[in-house]
Amino acid sequence: MKTYKHYSFDLWLTLIKSNPVFKKERALFFHQHLNATKKSIEEVEMAFRRVDLMSNAINQKTGGNLEAEEMYLMVIYELNGSNSTFENVDIKWLLHEMDQLFFRYIPTIYNAETLSTLNTLKEIPNVSMSILSNTAFIKGSTLRVVLKHLGLDQLFNFQRYSDEVGMSKPNPQFFSLMIENVHAIRQNDNISLQEIIHIGDNFVADILGANNLKINSFLINSNNNTIADLLK
Repeated sequence: MKTYKHYSFDLWLTLIKSNPVFKKERALFFHQHLNATKKSIEEVEMAFRRVDLMSNAINQKTGGNLEAEEMYLMVIYELNGSNSTFENVDIKWLLHEMDQLFFRYIPTIYNAETLSTLNTLKEIPNVSMSILSNTAFIKGSTLRVVLKHLGLDQLFNFQRYSDEVGMSKPNPQFFSLMIENVHAIRQNDNISLQEIIHIGDNFVADILGANNLKINSFLINSNNNTIADLLK
């Protein structure tokens, strides 16, 4: 197999995946507490889906980052329209409730190959690894807790999340920040861009984003490749 000096990984649908119960319970919470127009539970689920897709498209196009608070307010507006009374929404309370729900139904490692492959890469001498992930409804600070719970945090030299820096993949500045961080932790190495690879499931955000910076890329899970193919 070809070995790189640094492996950068996307997170969602690359290394972890949502607990399906979380999304159902989240929709139920909004249905019960933030649903003045009495939309059905199915309509609440669709509102979340529309906001998620729209926000992801906007972030990819602009390279910026819509905050979780903004996205939740967009869902509330989707449900209630002109009846939305944002001034009555306690954002801190809402974020706290969503975090508690998220921790109750925590994500899982993507598959059995994920952890074994990461451990194999980590054992290779002179190899470093990191996370470069866009966020949406879940903040980076929450994801750091999740990775610690899953035992993944110790495998990575650093983690970078879009909400913490105000940039989303494929923004070249976000990838440049990752490269700067790599050089910072490997000050004694003259590491080249061709010795760095970014792995993810999204062709636009992960593959084109990496290629624009002239670093290697590898698409997994949304095609026939898996993370284990990194070892072939």
